[in-house]
Amino acid sequence: MDIILATIFFLISLPPLFLLLIFLFLAIKTVTGKSINDPDYPPVKGSVFNQLLYLNYLYDYQAEAAKEQPTYRLLALEQSEIYTIDTRNVEHVLKTRFDRYCKGKRNQEIFLDFLGEGIFAVDGVKWRQQRKLASFEFSTRVLRDFSCSVFRGDAAKLVGNIYELAVSGQAFDMQMLMKSTLESMFKVGFGIDLKCMDGSSKEGNTFMKAFDDANEMVYWRYVDPFWKFKRSLNIGSEAALKNNIQIIHNFVHNVISTKRKLLPMNPELNVKEDILSRFLVESEKDPETMNDKYLREIILNFIIAGKDTSANTLSWFFYMLCKNPLIQEKIAEEVRDISNREVEYEYVDDFVTNITEATLDQMHYLHAALTETLRLYPAVPIDGRCAMEDDILPDGHKVRKGDGVYYMAYAMGRMSTLWGEDAHCFRPERWLHNGVFQPESPFKFVAFHAGPRICLGKDFAYRQMKIVSIAVLRHFRLKLVDDTKAVNYRTMFTLHMKEGLHIYAVPKTIM
Repeated sequence: MDIILATIFFLISLPPLFLLLIFLFLAIKTVTGKSINDPDYPPVKGSVFNQLLYLNYLYDYQAEAAKEQPTYRLLALEQSEIYTIDTRNVEHVLKTRFDRYCKGKRNQEIFLDFLGEGIFAVDGVKWRQQRKLASFEFSTRVLRDFSCSVFRGDAAKLVGNIYELAVSGQAFDMQMLMKSTLESMFKVGFGIDLKCMDGSSKEGNTFMKAFDDANEMVYWRYVDPFWKFKRSLNIGSEAALKNNIQIIHNFVHNVISTKRKLLPMNPELNVKEDILSRFLVESEKDPETMNDKYLREIILNFIIAGKDTSANTLSWFFYMLCKNPLIQEKIAEEVRDISNREVEYEYVDDFVTNITEATLDQMHYLHAALTETLRLYPAVPIDGRCAMEDDILPDGHKVRKGDGVYYMAYAMGRMSTLWGEDAHCFRPERWLHNGVFQPESPFKFVAFHAGPRICLGKDFAYRQMKIVSIAVLRHFRLKLVDDTKAVNYRTMFTLHMKEGLHIYAVPKTIM
């Protein structure tokens, strides 16, 4: 809302005649050469700038539009942006014609100064290089064992923090998970304890706020035709974004510097536990290409994946459990049964230490509930690619070179054509067959992307979310502070919960 107001004030400050000329230019530029009435192309539902009118509930608006027209387009200055919920189109773009679609110049231009040339923002050689290194790292048993140890320790810490608030009857914001998952991600991804950087969590908190605000401001560029002009003058939302990005860059450079200092202190560790160490070793082979700027951009891309996927999903997960107490109890019952209800652990650390891979694998209902959360609240609500050449989608619609093709994960999760008449309901049972979890096609359930660029950290995200969920639900019953208040999202690249999740926790055991 602050960004919208700032833009309105910016427009009001312009001379009326100048403002009129700008809007005439934008209107003509937007509609020219777009084959608006050609039935071979997806039907037009306005321009990308119209999204300003419903930006605060954008993903729900897209879901309603998709119910009327599964594939449609919005007009932009240089190209059309095609939006689809058709699983055939999704598979076509992400897999079948993978080599014909890329991130696209417009997308890269919009988030270049935020994500730079990290794995989510690039194509070609740089993507393959980062993907290869990351893929190798994620496949090692060393990282899996190390990550489990970190996730258990941070889950125990979280339970302890919640218990202190619970016994005093205090409500709290469950999005404190953001801090917990950020710390876990830094340990697993970069082998660094945030507190060792400045002796406290203050710097991490400042970074986290700047990161989330920058995420939202960069997304704003998709509907703001003046963002380049404002950036050149360093005014309005672009001035605020520049300040946040500077905070982010300073923090990440500190991470790299700290890691370089820590590595020589453990020369006996020939097998690197964390991802950053492997990239640092690789940078020594090609220091000119993999310089500190490149490493910074790699780190930022892993942060947006590691922090936002798990933390946001867990926030929505606990929200859905509060709204569905019978499902919450059913998961708690599964946790008690599989983690051995007869054993009473004196300390929470003893309990989480006994959360093994075998334990996680048996939690079919928990896995289904987390997946059901991702169906309704995908970490990335909309994503897509850009056509490198003219093409025809499986549904028959034409695509021009330069057009964007976006799949709407948030909208897809709400389609009765895909999930049945109860698509809007939170029902983990839809993922179970005889009590065993059964996955769906990744082109129908696209929460982790699909095709060659499918998320490498999928298993790690589930592992972290399960460990945290098991630890919390073994020790507490959760309920909302205000059950009548709807929880909304911030419109940004990731589905971040707006204004937090305020809940009470009722202890089940004495700790």
